[in-house]
Amino acid sequence: MVQNSNLTKKQLRPVGLLTFSYTIDKQFCFFRWRRTQHLNVYTDMCPHVTNNGLGQPLLHMEDDGGFGGDNMNGEGGSTFSLFATHQFIAEMIFHARIVNHPCRTWEPSENSATLFYVPFYGGLHASSKFRESDLAKRDELAVELVEYLNQQPWWQRNQGKDHFLALGRTAWDFMRTDSGSDFGANSLLKLPHVKNMSVLTVERHPWQGTNQHGIPFPSYFHPSTSAEMVKWQNKMRSMDRPHLFSFVDAPRTGVEKAAIRDEILRQCSESRRCKMLKCGRVGASKCHNPREVLKVMSVSRFCMQAPGDSFTRRSTFDSILAGCIPVFFSPHTAYTQYEWYLPKDPNEYSVYIPEKKWKQIEEELMKIPKAKVEKMRSAVIDMIPRITYTHPNATSGKDKNYQDAVDIALEQLFKHVMMINPTPIQ
Repeated sequence: MVQNSNLTKKQLRPVGLLTFSYTIDKQFCFFRWRRTQHLNVYTDMCPHVTNNGLGQPLLHMEDDGGFGGDNMNGEGGSTFSLFATHQFIAEMIFHARIVNHPCRTWEPSENSATLFYVPFYGGLHASSKFRESDLAKRDELAVELVEYLNQQPWWQRNQGKDHFLALGRTAWDFMRTDSGSDFGANSLLKLPHVKNMSVLTVERHPWQGTNQHGIPFPSYFHPSTSAEMVKWQNKMRSMDRPHLFSFVDAPRTGVEKAAIRDEILRQCSESRRCKMLKCGRVGASKCHNPREVLKVMSVSRFCMQAPGDSFTRRSTFDSILAGCIPVFFSPHTAYTQYEWYLPKDPNEYSVYIPEKKWKQIEEELMKIPKAKVEKMRSAVIDMIPRITYTHPNATSGKDKNYQDAVDIALEQLFKHVMMINPTPIQ
């Protein structure tokens, strides 16, 4: 069920929480004037920036594995709540939610705004410059952003400590170092002014990210109403899950994280209790197909979450959406990342397997009593609203009375700012 489903508007918005969104020059949301196919050197982003970053609606998902059909349909049989959302697009969705958010204020006056949101699409900019060898050009837009903010009167009030950014890529893409290989990162998060701000990112730096806060990777479900949310949760509770565990991924080479991936792949292929969707050149399209991913996870009790190219994975949030208990092999995949969103006790909703037990995954999962598994799955499904990005057109109140990922972030940022200026606006 949706937690706190009877929340009033006042309870959904803490007293004094008012967010002012800068209307900044178009170059900072530069995809509007640059051809969208160049927003990522690896991927044509044109289909992914549509619908305010939600991507293309999934209109023809067959009723297979519990998705589509009459399960989540709107008028005329169209599935309005499911979208082919790109994993690195959270900054666009966050912006769209802020624009229509009930906590938004148009007045950045002394007695109005408590938070200042800077709508900089830093992730899209970073991914368009990964192959730029001139470091000054790679950093140019970030430097211009800082210069712009420094000229704003509301920056001077608290030197930016009540300002925040939302980034759709990992912190590593904005923290270039002088040593090691250059994979295309810029230096946005190393700029002194940005260090004064709060930075929301899908993966924070576990050791240096003191001003960084992890926000969920966007999954595929973006409901507009509480009724849609409850319907989805009920569907996930009713799913038959014949498979003990599953793995949706591909083997990796040349990285430390390859060892656990290879081990999971080996054990899964040898087990009759494991469901696998193996990615790679042959199966790549399936692994990028929301229907295929959710189909596997929704019939599994546990979903393996080996670290990806970095510590975190969008798959963690896909598994929660599908009601599948995540199994972690590094504390930095979730536990040190998403403090605002996850229960304090990891044992309530997840399994952690240390390296010394990597070769006995199935045995470890079989040890967990059935009643405990059911309790954990219930906790996972209860988490779905908090890690979901509601459709930007949704409004809080009668139709939406739960807190989503953006609501949670604003509430936590507000608490942080109140430590700086503890007099809330009435």
